[in-house]
Amino acid sequence: MIGLPHVPSGRAVAESRVLDRSGLAHRYRQSRARSAALFDLIDDEAYYARPIALRLPFVFYEGHLPFFSFSTLVRRALGRPSIDQRMEALFARGIDPHEAQASSAGATRAALSWPTRSEVGALAAEADRQVLDALENAELERPGDPLLQRAESALCISEHEAMHQETLLYMLHRLPPAMKRRPAAYLAKTEGAPPAQSFVDVPIGSVTLGVDPDRETFTWDNERLAHTVSVGAFHIERHNVTNSQFMEFIEAGGYRDERWWRAEDWRWVHSEKLTHPPFWIHEDGRWWWRGMFEIIALPPAWPVYVTQAEATAFARWRGARLPTEAEYHRAACGDPNGRERRHPWGDDGPEAHHGVFDFSSFDPEPAGSHPAGASAWGVEDLVGNGWEWTSSVFAPFPGFEPLPCYPEYSADFFDGEHFVMKGASPATARELLRPSFRNWFRARYPYVYATFRCVKGSPNEGRG
Repeated sequence: MIGLPHVPSGRAVAESRVLDRSGLAHRYRQSRARSAALFDLIDDEAYYARPIALRLPFVFYEGHLPFFSFSTLVRRALGRPSIDQRMEALFARGIDPHEAQASSAGATRAALSWPTRSEVGALAAEADRQVLDALENAELERPGDPLLQRAESALCISEHEAMHQETLLYMLHRLPPAMKRRPAAYLAKTEGAPPAQSFVDVPIGSVTLGVDPDRETFTWDNERLAHTVSVGAFHIERHNVTNSQFMEFIEAGGYRDERWWRAEDWRWVHSEKLTHPPFWIHEDGRWWWRGMFEIIALPPAWPVYVTQAEATAFARWRGARLPTEAEYHRAACGDPNGRERRHPWGDDGPEAHHGVFDFSSFDPEPAGSHPAGASAWGVEDLVGNGWEWTSSVFAPFPGFEPLPCYPEYSADFFDGEHFVMKGASPATARELLRPSFRNWFRARYPYVYATFRCVKGSPNEGRG
């Protein structure tokens, strides 16, 4: 994203398991600078606003990010004293979207008297000072210590902040433009016709899901362990479904036809009186897109951002379905020669010409704008321009063990109600673009930068 500091990837920080303290500290400083730049986009009057009812106010996140890093590394892993126990409790954990209990708890916390912005800044500065001191001087790697094994506490905090930066941006998307400070260089790329859509054949094969911890600098617990899955032949769309394509579903009465919706999704459509995707606005007979800094005419070539429920309904209407997690991997990383690539385009690191990611844009860009990022099968935009919904329920891989430095990160969400998303959005940090990374949300959570593509063929993969 224009004007935001670049943060080095994790592989550059600690290559070959050699702990690079200066690299870790530099990465932390740059990540904190990027967060600061995001908070600077918020007008002062919006600092305590809750643009998403089931998320906490912006003030919470400005305190949560440094306090999570301090609590995880300094207080818990290194056993040093607390800065402020009351503030650490206040800024401890956010809210799981669309959970009744979380909504009640969030309303209670939101009613508290939050500290002033200057008070949050002072507390954050002290937390940052102690975290940086630890990164530069403390014993960060201690074999046999669950919290310091492979320096995971030190590496965890950086990826945690990067993920919350995306959260901040989709919260910002819900603020009225007048409550945000628009960068001078902001320009949405709306030109271009939707690309010609077609299905690509992907033959039978196998994929590696997950990863062994020793093969990456850092991984989350839900990425572990590596295992092979066989995947039957299938057909997948070359491009993401665009706004133009989704308009056909709307004009065909898709939101009024129960046939295309799962029962729980149909009840949601009725209760919320839904008629279109969450990023669309219908006003005075015209369709608009809720841009980050302005409301713009709906760009027909942009990938449509929808919930998993809406994506599933559209796919059924098309006589298709969503891909499984394994099919996504086969389409993204598979190769006709039987090998697996690190990225759809190959083993080279992600660069700007490969896709729309790493905060390169506040909004998506026309589908098919980055052909250099195509997979071996010619499928485009599998990484970038929007997370890809799958039909796979978020669940642990064989051998799953909670991450000691953040044990509730994944396990609390293995509830059968969250679905796996793969790929990346424009606001996904480059350090998260490894093939094993998994994102997840509930089927009807409407705020994330998530798109989809359809597949055809029977989902008949099995354990290898």
